[in-house]
Amino acid sequence: MTSGNLLADRRLEMARALHERGDAAAAVELLEQAMELAPEWIDGLFLLAGWLEAQERREEAVAAYARCMALDPSDRVGAVVRLALLGVLAATPELPEAYVAGVFDDYADRFETALVERLGYRVPGALHDLVARLGGAGTLHARVLDLGCGTGLAGERFRACSSWLEGVDLSAGMVAIARRKSIYDVLEVGEAVSFAGLKTRHYDLVVAADVLVYMGDLEAVMVAVSRALVPGGRFAFSVEAVEGEGFRLTAGHRYAHSQPYLRRMVEKAGLAMEAVVETTCRLEAGQPLPAFLVVARRPRDAIVGEDVATPRGWTEATRLAS
Repeated sequence: MTSGNLLADRRLEMARALHERGDAAAAVELLEQAMELAPEWIDGLFLLAGWLEAQERREEAVAAYARCMALDPSDRVGAVVRLALLGVLAATPELPEAYVAGVFDDYADRFETALVERLGYRVPGALHDLVARLGGAGTLHARVLDLGCGTGLAGERFRACSSWLEGVDLSAGMVAIARRKSIYDVLEVGEAVSFAGLKTRHYDLVVAADVLVYMGDLEAVMVAVSRALVPGGRFAFSVEAVEGEGFRLTAGHRYAHSQPYLRRMVEKAGLAMEAVVETTCRLEAGQPLPAFLVVARRPRDAIVGEDVATPRGWTEATRLAS
């Protein structure tokens, strides 16, 4: 994280040292000096905002987050998420693409070690076992789409039961690691909803392991997947769980969804809820994180390409192109 200004960078290094020693007030003062030298340094500004927030200097933190968004409308640092959690802005229906891609590009090399070995992540295997129970042991899927494939953790589990396995992820860094495993027939970098909605081929299984947690409003992705499934095809996915209705943005910068909301979105997309399993997906702050594993199925009598409700935000051109 460099500002391009040597003096500003040195002040940041000293500020970090002070912060690590517990002198947060002095660290903030030094980082503010750094920002005076490099006023458009988004990474430094975002760090400053977080330190101000931790000191309960709310108004200053809000101003710094807002400045981040003004400097970078794509919001690769995720300032809008912090503003939503502070109650300044309403939660957005999904996280900014640039933010999600940036997080996972930076995280790619250590992703599997952190998630599987340290946090006990178990979603890919659990989804695979659930699909196998529903479809019957030994079922071979003709075409499988791993939506938000990441480094290929789900692909590794579904490869043996897939004649054709395709993966897509927003993060080029994650796709690069998945490519090294040589388990996919096709890998692409792209946004999940657009990718699924604009495909001309159809799949008998679409998997989204720990992907929909970065989307609040699931209407668009449900519709896109529904249209991409063959009659009788299944959509197997996981979400973090919350009680009540709807969905909410969590302190972990992800979304949690309620079971009634999931059922409404599944049905609205013309799918049938085949299974919902309450489980835990991994650890967070040392505690099991509640989750739902869901399998929804397209009716066998559905017509390939038939229209379903067009989600909000889709243009007529997008709908026709799909």
